Amino acid sequence: MDIKEIQEEIIEEFSVFSDWLEKYDYLIEQSKTLPIIDSQFKTTNYIINGCQSRVWVNAELKDGLIYFSADSDAIITKGIIALLIRVMDGRSPEDIINIDLYFIDAIGLRENLSPTRSNGLLSMIKQMKMYALAYQAKMNS
Repeated sequence: MDIKEIQEEIIEEFSVFSDWLEKYDYLIEQSKTLPIIDSQFKTTNYIINGCQSRVWVNAELKDGLIYFSADSDAIITKGIIALLIRVMDGRSPEDIINIDLYFIDAIGLRENLSPTRSNGLLSMIKQMKMYALAYQAKMNS
């Protein structure tokens, strides 16, 4: 599936819920799909700065595509990073750098997060794009 199709799928999945309590429950369910980060990456080098909770993200380049793994000590945050990985995993660095994550606003996620969680969401996206920039630079050198 391409990036747009996955985002449309997420929007459709969230559209069946009438209120944010149900959507939070679904986010918690999504956390169970998260590709768990290897314990060697659960260090300060991989932690996302700007998040209220602790979030670790690792990215690996394989055959020109980036694959992410992550973990968090907060279940909602874990669900959020699982959604981001679902959209960005297995993509080229260029695709990740240029990605428009419109599903975030379409499902109402940003407006239903506390300011600190919203900042954390932006920090997660920024870090994932930074990995993509680094891998793109490495591939072009």
